[in-house]
Amino acid sequence: MGIASSARPILITGAGKRIGLALAQHFLAQQQPVIISYRTRYAAVDSLEQAGAVCLYGDFSSNDGIEQFANAVKQHCSGLRAILHNASAWLAESPDVSPAETLAAMLQIHVHAPYLLNLHLESLLRGQGHASADIIHFTDYVVERGSDKHIAYAASKAALDNLTRSFARKLAPEVKVNAIAPAMIMFNEHDDAQYRQKALNKSLMKIAPGEQEIIALVDYLLSSQYVTGRTHAVDGGRPLR
Repeated sequence: MGIASSARPILITGAGKRIGLALAQHFLAQQQPVIISYRTRYAAVDSLEQAGAVCLYGDFSSNDGIEQFANAVKQHCSGLRAILHNASAWLAESPDVSPAETLAAMLQIHVHAPYLLNLHLESLLRGQGHASADIIHFTDYVVERGSDKHIAYAASKAALDNLTRSFARKLAPEVKVNAIAPAMIMFNEHDDAQYRQKALNKSLMKIAPGEQEIIALVDYLLSSQYVTGRTHAVDGGRPLR
């Protein structure tokens, strides 16, 4: 299914599972056109395609792959309502992988991809009026705290957080640019009871709220005419523990 020439889809990177998938399903249910990127063709990608999403393969492990994906997006629409940078990887430092390789991989997906896509697709976001388009970067709670086991990951997310403010300055007032910094939104199926309880105890609210908490914040940011250049923590009061 294609996108009407007059429509302005929301682009969601890494929407094959978890929060990205939930966001895509949410917007499709509202009859909002959606374009997603995927690297692994999960069964959910087929479901999104059947529901009307344009699903494009994207290999963000190289700058050429990022540019190819941006060109594919341009072939499917003449304007974008928003870009939600959800694609992510969570690599720990490991004796089996060189530190330089780990850092390069984290910077590639969390910094190079958003930076280059924002620039390549800027023309699709502009030209629709005041505060008419959005970019949302998904960062992480560890941007503030750091991480002794995921140093490169935390550093790359911190760089993405800084890109939020730079692009907010560059693209205002047509495009609002914000970041969402989550912590413990939802568990993985294989997480055992002991791990889950330990994780829940790290926040004041002591729950894993689920993807709806993120969806509600994204909806708010898209509807705002004023909020830009800010990082919005969704962490259950974790820094106050």
